[in-house]
Amino acid sequence: MGSVSLKIGEGTARFKRVSVCSSAVNLLMLFSVITTNLFAWYAFSYHPKTLHNHHYPENISLISERVSLILREIESSQKKLAQMEKQILGYESIDLSRPNIANELKEFLNSHQLPLGKDSRTGITEMVASVGHSCEKSADLLSQYMSYKVNGLCPDDWSLGQKLILQGCEPLPRRRCFAKTLPKKYVKARSKNDFLIDDVLAMGSGTRIGFDIGGGSGTFAARMAERNVTVVTATLNIDAPFNEFIASRGLFPLYLSLDQRFPFYDNVYDLVHAANGLDVGGRPEKLEFLMFDIDRILRAGGLLWLDNFYCSTDDKKRALTRLIERFGYKKLKWVVGERVNGSGKSEVYLSAVLQKPVRV
Repeated sequence: MGSVSLKIGEGTARFKRVSVCSSAVNLLMLFSVITTNLFAWYAFSYHPKTLHNHHYPENISLISERVSLILREIESSQKKLAQMEKQILGYESIDLSRPNIANELKEFLNSHQLPLGKDSRTGITEMVASVGHSCEKSADLLSQYMSYKVNGLCPDDWSLGQKLILQGCEPLPRRRCFAKTLPKKYVKARSKNDFLIDDVLAMGSGTRIGFDIGGGSGTFAARMAERNVTVVTATLNIDAPFNEFIASRGLFPLYLSLDQRFPFYDNVYDLVHAANGLDVGGRPEKLEFLMFDIDRILRAGGLLWLDNFYCSTDDKKRALTRLIERFGYKKLKWVVGERVNGSGKSEVYLSAVLQKPVRV
């Protein structure tokens, strides 16, 4: 069985960035304290000539003005510190003081001190949570998502979470509620693919772990598991709870949209399987970014299996073909065929098995 290698380097980099920013905050605080003390020393040690003439009201007024100036400087420094803190935490665009923000969202985003104090390796003293910056555009929906009974059952709001993800609010914040369970069901396998799995596996060498993009209910992963190949299935709950269903089959679901960078390290997969999951709204620039990310996680000599990719137009087929040729993949199998849909109209589909080249 294979294993999934998750990329955790970004978390370490984030801690380092927090440490650097914390040092900057400390320097700013030190500068503010020194400046404030200098103002106070100057205000209370300054003795003008008029003081010797016993003009006390004027001197009291002068001191009062300078004290007010010091207080304004302190207030300004506090605002700067608060802004820097928000930037460090990564949610400077989310105003937690708004009245409609759920308490659980505030609890999640607020920093928490480490239970054992300062970490000797990283130098951090507190843990901070992360949430997508685009969540600010959907603050009301996010607050609704975080409105639930703590330690109770999570609300049946998978469609709300998915709506947030599709609007760029990714990753979603963690919640302190129990997910509802889904009873196991018997699943009848569908008809075989145009390319038989055994034939495709014979084209590669030592296929042990794969990644299925837009895998629906996880049938492809189930068939691969019968051949001792572990497949991670990336899918959303479009009109059905696919992620729960995949897990009920003893398989590994991954709940993410194709707009997000795949959370895997480079060159870890032996096989990437994709059908119409590559159809990213007909936008060629998004397809290009997606192909680069697929290439990143696929090892040299690994297989990219395009399974019945629907080519709505000849232009779409040519664009995909040109994009694939740019990567220099070897075409082990390439079939363009037509099928008649339910309305009797002929549609063009592309199926291919491509091998990633070795790049030095």
